[in-house]
Amino acid sequence: MDQTREDEAVRAYLKLLQTKGAVSAALLRRSQFLEKLIVNLAGKELDGNEYREALEPLMETVPTEDWHDCLTAAREFYPFWKGDIKAIAALNINPGFDVAPLQWKPLPTSLKLLMESLVTEKFDASENWPLKAYAQALRQEGSEQSLVDTRVKLAKIILVRLKDAPVKNHKSYRTAVDLTLPLFNIKNNRRLFLVVVREFYHFWIGNPDASSMVLKDGSGNILL
Repeated sequence: MDQTREDEAVRAYLKLLQTKGAVSAALLRRSQFLEKLIVNLAGKELDGNEYREALEPLMETVPTEDWHDCLTAAREFYPFWKGDIKAIAALNINPGFDVAPLQWKPLPTSLKLLMESLVTEKFDASENWPLKAYAQALRQEGSEQSLVDTRVKLAKIILVRLKDAPVKNHKSYRTAVDLTLPLFNIKNNRRLFLVVVREFYHFWIGNPDASSMVLKDGSGNILL
């Protein structure tokens, strides 16, 4: 299968990272991951669903501790694969290419231990406020209490994973989420978690329009 298109996209992506100061070790890790990804992409239509279908089975082979780095590479590489110059320019501005990732990672755990910890976990005011606002927004949209309870529980898992983060920002949120995803062995549960991740983020950062973001996208796309 001809990989010329993919090879050119990888070179362009890595060259941009290099100009932004990415260290050689990081470039090597991303190159090694993308070399595996483009094998799955060769000959595919330039389409988001095709990209996701190529990525998801590859991620199942990635060690848990490497999920954040690999997903970051996959998200950033996507517009290069599509040849979308406008999207590359937009990504360059916000949130920017992750050439200086956080050194922090949440502690290794299991989904079972996380769920058990919610029974006794205490949340402070800054954590309870977005949880309550999220629950209220779901109820206002007519959600049944069982749905509200499930989504709030998943939002609490995010907060537990962020407990020892040195800073609370989009980078730590993304890192915590990416390293929690592989703990979900059941794909439908993982997709629901991703839906909650995107909905709850707006409450977590205090977006005044957060309520308008709930129950709008149920795809659970790993790339977003």
